[in-house]
Parts: sequence; structure tokens; C-alpha cells
Amino acid sequence: MTAVALVTGASRGLGAVIARRLAADGLAVAVNYYSDAAGAERVVDDIRAAGGTAEAFSADVTDEADVAGLDAAVATRLGPVRVLVANATGEQPSIRFEDLTWEAHLDQLVFFVKSPTLLVQAVLPGMKELGGGRVIQIGSDIVDRRLPGMSAYIAAKGAQHAITDVWARELGPYGVTVNVVAPGWIPVERHAGLDVSGYRAEVPLGRIGTPDDVAAAVSYLASDGAAFVTGQRITVNGGHT
Repeated sequence: MTAVALVTGASRGLGAVIARRLAADGLAVAVNYYSDAAGAERVVDDIRAAGGTAEAFSADVTDEADVAGLDAAVATRLGPVRVLVANATGEQPSIRFEDLTWEAHLDQLVFFVKSPTLLVQAVLPGMKELGGGRVIQIGSDIVDRRLPGMSAYIAAKGAQHAITDVWARELGPYGVTVNVVAPGWIPVERHAGLDVSGYRAEVPLGRIGTPDDVAAAVSYLASDGAAFVTGQRITVNGGHT
């Protein structure tokens, strides 16, 4: 039976590239999206054109009922999820401390603590039946960069990294590995036209990272070669931090 990967927020950006990479690795890919149905279908079409297997699934991965329905739909149409990539994200506004609110914190925690919790709880029974699985969270190196104005986002990302470590210990007895890939700034479609020269000058490797760089790290963690790797953070930023 072909292993199934669920990639959230996969209609564009990092998620789309990760979905294509995992399909190229031989996994059947559930391409999750919230509002961009056309984008998700393009990703599915690309995967199928390359000889892979994929289907698009609409769900709000911050909503309990939607997440439960997503897992059930993927299991019915493709099979139980063996690889979960928690990639979906929302807006990340810069908010100076004087204007920071608890609601701003909650907006970020919903994506980086609530959503991963719901997703892992939904797919875990299937992973147990399969005898194991992979949980891969998409974090951020911003936790180390500590940028002013980004405290709500950084706090939530820091929490996401921390729960990854706890879940690795807690779910290890089931054969489930839990890791986080923490990219630096990786320009995607929505960053088109931005000047990247200043950021690039700070990167020891002398270039801007690409979505393919991030997808390669995810591919490794999803592979059999990473079967004994859990509770780890792989930072993909060219040595920026």
C-alpha cells in the first residue's frame, strides 16, 4: 500500500513545493487548502502529470470539526495518513509592543499550537494502526532571530518548537517521530518583486533559500532514512542564525 502524506496549506508557497516533492518520493499526497481551490487543483494536476498520486482536500485546519472530517476524507480516498506536514499558516503582522494584544497572541497560537494539536490527534489512531508515522512541523528560525515587533509570532513559533520535543517523547513508543523544519526567510509567490539583497548579504552561504531547500529537509524526515530521528529541529537558513 502506498504511504499517504497530508500537507496542510499546500495550494501554494512552501506547502505546494513540499507536496510535489513528497509525491516525487513516491507518497500519495493529500493537498489541503482553505480557500484556494484552484491553486490546490494545480498542485494535484502537476503531481499527476509527473506520474504521482494526489487529491485536494478543503478544510480549515484550525477548526475541530473540519480537521476530523479532513482525516476521515483522506483515509477514505487515499488511505490512513502516515506522514503529516503541518505547514498551514496565517498572517504574521509586525505589531509594536505598545499595540500588542492578547488577541494578537491567540491569532498566532491558533495556527501553531491549536492546529498541530488537532491534526496530530486526528491522524494518530491511523498511525498507530500502521505501526508508526511521521509528524513534521514547519517552524521558523525567527525564534532565534528575535525580531522586534514579532513577539506574538515568535512566542507561538517557540511554543510549536517546544511541543514538538514533548510529542517526540510521548509518541515515540508508537513508532511516531516528531520533528520540526525551521526555515529562514524563503521567498514564495507573495514575495515577488521584493528586494532580497540586504537579507542575502547576512547569509553565510551567500544566497537566498528556496522552497526546494525546505522540501528537501521535509523529504528526509519523511523517509526511512530518518526512522531514528525524532525531537529534532532542522534549521534551513544557510547559516543565518
